[in-house]
Amino acid sequence: MDKVNILGVEVSAMTHDQTINTLIDAVDNDKKKFVVTANPEIILHAYENRDYFQELSKADIITADGIGVVKGAKLLGRSIPERVTGFDLFISLLRKADQKGNSIYLLGAKEAVLNKTVTYIEEQYPNIKIVGKHNGYFDWEDPSIAKEIAGKKPDFVFVALGFPRQEKWIGKYIEQFNKGVFIGIGGSFDVLAGEVKRAPEIWQRLNLEWLYRLMKQPSRWRRMLALPRFVFKLYSYKQR
Repeated sequence: MDKVNILGVEVSAMTHDQTINTLIDAVDNDKKKFVVTANPEIILHAYENRDYFQELSKADIITADGIGVVKGAKLLGRSIPERVTGFDLFISLLRKADQKGNSIYLLGAKEAVLNKTVTYIEEQYPNIKIVGKHNGYFDWEDPSIAKEIAGKKPDFVFVALGFPRQEKWIGKYIEQFNKGVFIGIGGSFDVLAGEVKRAPEIWQRLNLEWLYRLMKQPSRWRRMLALPRFVFKLYSYKQR
């Protein structure tokens, strides 16, 4: 698998479809995969925080979740064909799981949001087996959730704890699992539950989804400051 080193983080250069095929193949062969969907904020945080970088280093696939990562690779003279977002992977994997009758476990979000997500999946993807779920409010030092997941052996574990919690949680427990695709998908449960509206398709095609989210949630402006810092670090990194 071709990868692009961006601030020390090895980002996959696979397309969305190639990523899906790789993950489905892993499930079909009872293998284990840890997937991170990384935007510039995540890569920058890994660059500046050694502990978090160590957790990301455990991942099998780190996708470019954001046009900033794709542009960053180009700045370094490398190529990533397209962004591969957590939400798009989530939906594509649900479709595949429905076709194949796979099992899933859902971890994260508020209880009400989680229940709406479960209802949506049951209605839209009736062949999926939901073997377990838990909201995002629990004691990290309590290994009972990880033990439950290990015992139920789901094909996919969708972790919607948000950055950086979801990557840290998966990284902490990934060695306890023998199979399954574990993927952090941020606020995807909120979108599926109808609590948050995703940007219209035209905004997505123009790679302006970040701007749409900022307009809808102005409080995100502080997080957006990571982008110019990311670009500055890239220029410094390029000079090495």
